[in-house]
Amino acid sequence: MSGIRLAAGGRIDRTKPLRFVFDGKPYQGFAGDTLASALMASGVSVVARSFKYHRPRGIMGIGAEDPSALVQLGTGAGSEPNLRATQVELYDGLAAASVNRWPSLNFDLGGFNGLLAPIFVAGFYYKTFMRPKWLWDRVYEPFLRRMAGLGRAPAAPDPDSYDHRHAHCDVLVVGGGAAGLAAALAASRNGARVLLADEQAEFGGRLLDLPDHLDSRPAAEWAAAAVATLADTAEMRLLPRTTALGYYDQNYLVLLERVADHLPPAERRGQVRQRVWHVRAKQVVLATGAHERPLVFADNDRPGVMLAGAAAAYAHRYGVLPGRRAVVVTNNDSAYCAALTLSDAGCEVAAVVDLRAVADGFWPEAARQRGIPVLPHRGVVGVAERGGVSAVEVRSLDASGQSVTGARHRIECDLLAMSGGFNPAVHLFSQSQGKLRFDEALAAFVPAVAVQAVRVAGAANGCFALGDALAEGAAAGAAAAADAGFAGGTLPSMPSARRRIETPLKPVWLVPGEAPPGKGPAKHFVDFQNDVTAADIALAAREGLRSVEHVKRYTTTGMGTDQGKTSNVNALALLSEAVGRAIAETGTTTFRPPYVAVPFGALAGMARNELVDPARQTPIHEWEAAAGAVFENVGQWKRAHYYPQAGEDLERAVRRECLAVRDAVGIFDASTLGKIEIRGADAGVFIDRVYVNGFKTLGVGRCRYGLMCRDDGMVFDDGVTTRIGEQHYYMTTTTGGAAAVLDWLEEWLQTEWPELKVYCTSVTEDWATVALSGPKSRAVLEALRPSFPVDPATFPFMSLQSGSVAGIPARVFRVSYTGELSYEICVPSTRGREFWEAAMEAGRAHGITPYGTETMHVLRAEKGFIVVGQETDGSVTPDDLGMGRMVSKTKDFIGRRSLRRSALVAPERKQLVGLLPKDPGVVLPEGAQLVRELKQAPPMAMVGHVTSSYHGARIGRSFALALVKGGAARLGETLLAPLAGRTIEAVTVAPLFYDPEGKRRDG
Repeated sequence: MSGIRLAAGGRIDRTKPLRFVFDGKPYQGFAGDTLASALMASGVSVVARSFKYHRPRGIMGIGAEDPSALVQLGTGAGSEPNLRATQVELYDGLAAASVNRWPSLNFDLGGFNGLLAPIFVAGFYYKTFMRPKWLWDRVYEPFLRRMAGLGRAPAAPDPDSYDHRHAHCDVLVVGGGAAGLAAALAASRNGARVLLADEQAEFGGRLLDLPDHLDSRPAAEWAAAAVATLADTAEMRLLPRTTALGYYDQNYLVLLERVADHLPPAERRGQVRQRVWHVRAKQVVLATGAHERPLVFADNDRPGVMLAGAAAAYAHRYGVLPGRRAVVVTNNDSAYCAALTLSDAGCEVAAVVDLRAVADGFWPEAARQRGIPVLPHRGVVGVAERGGVSAVEVRSLDASGQSVTGARHRIECDLLAMSGGFNPAVHLFSQSQGKLRFDEALAAFVPAVAVQAVRVAGAANGCFALGDALAEGAAAGAAAAADAGFAGGTLPSMPSARRRIETPLKPVWLVPGEAPPGKGPAKHFVDFQNDVTAADIALAAREGLRSVEHVKRYTTTGMGTDQGKTSNVNALALLSEAVGRAIAETGTTTFRPPYVAVPFGALAGMARNELVDPARQTPIHEWEAAAGAVFENVGQWKRAHYYPQAGEDLERAVRRECLAVRDAVGIFDASTLGKIEIRGADAGVFIDRVYVNGFKTLGVGRCRYGLMCRDDGMVFDDGVTTRIGEQHYYMTTTTGGAAAVLDWLEEWLQTEWPELKVYCTSVTEDWATVALSGPKSRAVLEALRPSFPVDPATFPFMSLQSGSVAGIPARVFRVSYTGELSYEICVPSTRGREFWEAAMEAGRAHGITPYGTETMHVLRAEKGFIVVGQETDGSVTPDDLGMGRMVSKTKDFIGRRSLRRSALVAPERKQLVGLLPKDPGVVLPEGAQLVRELKQAPPMAMVGHVTSSYHGARIGRSFALALVKGGAARLGETLLAPLAGRTIEAVTVAPLFYDPEGKRRDG
């Protein structure tokens, strides 16, 4: 292929030259070029290497269907791999590089793989790399990892910005070609809100690629007028450079808009590069066009072998001749139009090789009148190469069309344009769960039965005649508007297109050659990116693979970045012939989103860095930070882990904080606890069903600890719930489980018990919670001038007082998570810091000390209090935790039936126990596995694991909580924790290490 820029013509702007670099060499193109057209105009014939054999590849297509022309775009952090040169809009300063080659594109040592082609057949990796295992570990895997992949993803953070937007419309039209424009005109004419999306920079589709006429004027002019009309229409949104990626349930589609990809990186900074659209449409019209099929013949992958329609489009749209002398090989009439277009542009068309026995009708006759030789009933049997196509070898076909006969006929050329028919782009229709049928006349799959509110028009529906596509698009748009609720069904007038009678296509899935595939030096490629040949398909069939899904994975056909847009139908047709069944019976592979590759940055949108998981801060956070707190992440919350003083590490700070709580008073920010208001006439009934213990009879102003199970009987969450009024409850949850608990409650209310009059509201952010804990906590509370008495008789354990504290409205709960006298004071969030500072001032005389989550964990573990998610892991029941007595015997609740299963009451289940290391100075690692019998080497029978482990400042030694098989009945036994280089011995005890009588909770 030796491309040349035409002196005139095309849709490029020759007054705006653009400089770019490919593989370090400078070139020039024009505004309106793609990277592919600019490279072609510069005479670059080899732009890539294939994946397996590293064979040289040229430009084969013109859009998303191109399987070969992959490049690495840009440098540094903004670099992006595996973009198609056919879809990269040229801009000044663009820098691109070829991929999958070393040391260079023209001299690639990976080409040595081609010599190993007899070994690298389909499935060779399944047969070669299995044994011996040591060879896989030391040779195969490291080598394959170095060889794998095409382009290289940058390691640095993406500097670009991305966005997501949601939209609703009455009619979404996907595809801005003839049918899509007609559908949008009709739908908008009938009053519908319309969104029209097309992947190209200009609307018009194939109307821009070929010299068609509508109403005796160039079709491109009609397209421009239609777009102008749509742009001036109210309730109309045009989205060029926008590709529909996926079609999901209930007419929900995801689109990717390339907002600034056509701009130089310097101009792109500060604005959104790409935008993901989430569109919900009442009606959808798919006018996604069709992909031209390549032909499978000997050496059909040479640089300079192109799809006929693409070759013509480069000449007509971009003013670039892909070659000076061309041969066209085809089994249908469309290639004749391409030949005439090339001829009009100045390319010498040496011949049209027609695989059909008879080449007559309008198009062949038009070619003959132009002086183009037409060679019917012939096929290409070889392609000569000298840095690209230099000639083709043609032979006649026998009467059956299954083999060649006669002498070779050599035709000198530098371009071979091929056409095997067209595959309607049914990807989105299939993703919508629509059913396909195989059209024998078109030799392609077309839409058959729609499941959602969708219509397909134009080439995507197998309608290729321009006039028919316009009419079908207009009818689809009008019908979609009517079904969306807009009466009238008005059809706009459509231009007329000249109708020409065409000769039917002849399906040819494998062009006969001089040797069967796999028997000679020539290769017959089906998948041009992954180097899958017709011989590979035949081998897979011989080895017993009959499902097209299995063959796809065994041979890797259709698994490249193009996802088989040009290869899949040829592959399944060859498979069908090999196993002796109809193509319709073989069926297609599954069409999955996304339709084209999507940058991860676009999927993430603005959810990056801090926004990917927003950090939540309590109202007291700034005070804590100023006090030197070290924070930890708990869910999305920033929580004070500990408050080190000068010279203190974690261990010393926690020891000091623990002793302060045990001996005087500590203050703790508990604002992150989940808080849910539950109201309604049936609130008590509902909470009774959610918790394993009873709440319906809980008195107003009283609190109760509750345990919540999933329906499989496993502990889900815990917390204290208070009855504030007859129909008003206040539930607290774990910090990390707040959202999940609210979701759980709503799921049961909305799907299982909708008859209950209950309303749940998250109020976590509404209240700041400050815990005062320690023997002097009552004195601190009294110093804060509460509006209610706080003596033990009036304010007993597990009760609520409401009023004001320090002049601030408050709810005060007499609950304890440390085992000491404690109060949890809830005040409005806006006054949280004010109250905290007041409490610090009131407690100064009593030695008040702020403490963090690490201290809180030590204190609660000394009392044997659990943490859901630490002492539980989704496989733990209330009985396993020693809380079986909490489980009601008289009421039903979520998980009750499961708790009766024999497996959940087996005596050898893991149960919560305490552990005391025999060396009181050694702290067991959390997560350490426990054994009863130590062996010289693994495997050993693991009987449990450590869930929490600390050094207790007040008890003066290390201790731990653990889940141990049958542990509750084996207190006093010695367990061993085998660790790297040492073994720790510990004795099982009851999981309660401090104040077993519970005297300290009342001060």
